[in-house]
Amino acid sequence: MMGFYIIAGLMSLVGMVISTRLKNKFKQYSQVGLSANLSGAEIARQMLDHYNVDGVQIVQGQGFLSDHYNPTTKTVSLSPDVYQGRSVAAAAVAAHEVGHAIQHDTSYAMLTLRSKLVPVVKVASVAQQWLLMGALLMASQIPQLLLITIIAFGITTLFSFLTLPVEFDASKRAMVYLDQSGIARGGEYEGAKDALWWAAMTYVAAALSALVILIYLVLRFAGD
Repeated sequence: MMGFYIIAGLMSLVGMVISTRLKNKFKQYSQVGLSANLSGAEIARQMLDHYNVDGVQIVQGQGFLSDHYNPTTKTVSLSPDVYQGRSVAAAAVAAHEVGHAIQHDTSYAMLTLRSKLVPVVKVASVAQQWLLMGALLMASQIPQLLLITIIAFGITTLFSFLTLPVEFDASKRAMVYLDQSGIARGGEYEGAKDALWWAAMTYVAAALSALVILIYLVLRFAGD
């Protein structure tokens, strides 16, 4: 048990450091205005029109860095700072979320696969929360419980790694558009790229954290 707490604590710390870095980067680039003087919402709409993606709504959400694309409702939800912002950070995030909408519109394989796994992942995620402590405490008495927990963690870990190419591809699409459209050039372009890189690192950290914990559980099961 002590080994698990140490590993989980270290991975959590790494995730917190990267998350803090991302927030600082977003705040930094939120202070850098765009020479194009476009808001995140305007950039999102122009990008959707440029790639002939129809039927996607752009709405203002709530919270900080709560931006996301919902493929079920075909909605790009942008946080207030991004929706209204006319900064490098707003441009990067808005273009990234539209990148997901373009993936959906073009049936990008990794997004399609990831979306199909969502119902199973939801069940596995809930299950592992309830199973984990009990499985570790009773691993010797009820090894099957630990095995079930490993399967649940395996599903969520797979999902975390499938998320990586989806996120990196969306950022790539965003950067290509910001460059080719002339919305972000020079220092603005480099700032947008830097912001999206740190955003991607949060997903990398989450995937590696899930993998490390999964390996620990597998070794624990094999050792027992």
